[in-house]
Amino acid sequence: MQRYVELDGVRTWYDERGAGDPVVLLHGAIVDSRCFAGNLDALDGGFRLYVPERRGHGHTADPGGPLSPQVMARDTVAFLRDVVGAPAALVGYSAGAVVALLTAIARPDLVSRLVLISGAFHQDGVLSPPAGPADIPQIIYDQHAEVTPEGPGHLVSVIERIAASSDAGDLALAAADLSAVTCRTLVMAGDDDAVSLDHVLRLYRALPDAELAVVPNASHTLLIEHPQLCTGLVTTFLSGPPAPTHMPIRRA
Repeated sequence: MQRYVELDGVRTWYDERGAGDPVVLLHGAIVDSRCFAGNLDALDGGFRLYVPERRGHGHTADPGGPLSPQVMARDTVAFLRDVVGAPAALVGYSAGAVVALLTAIARPDLVSRLVLISGAFHQDGVLSPPAGPADIPQIIYDQHAEVTPEGPGHLVSVIERIAASSDAGDLALAAADLSAVTCRTLVMAGDDDAVSLDHVLRLYRALPDAELAVVPNASHTLLIEHPQLCTGLVTTFLSGPPAPTHMPIRRA
């Protein structure tokens, strides 16, 4: 069921469907909830699935101002508090993974499990520079224009403000900051991702209770390239306790 909710003055669109433990999907930058079509939207078969669109993205209004990860994390806290109303698993992709991570640090009481797909905790782990308006394929502009309440051409402003946040160094967590994440976490990335594998390993090692999945023959668009594999990994992680291992080293 598709709905709108007012969150701290922002008219926010979200989809809600399925039954079971709550799971919130957080999309990447300059795209919207449709990036989960044909992959993680299948989680509604076993969970109560919430798929919000962040301010300035998709159907959600843009109040203006910064589009930093910190602003988006505050919005996510409000969504968990006012809509979900209980601790939920956060599954974030790309910029959505950054938002999920910041949310789990700020409000560990609201996050039951965490899945970080192609996400970073510091800008130095991102291999590609922030995209400018000329770098974005026309299909992304067309898709945004289909649903945005802000009118044609709005996406240019979103792209420029996201790039400004990156240039300002708004993503600059230290490894020590990650110790505040108290829930079990799955870190996932493609083996040829836009986030360096060295950085992915640093993220995995710094989290107190983390598991790691590197998807072979995959880039930053691993959810599209390997939808069944990625969805299966996330489903298994969210469905129960971790399976015991026979020769633990790091977890021994």
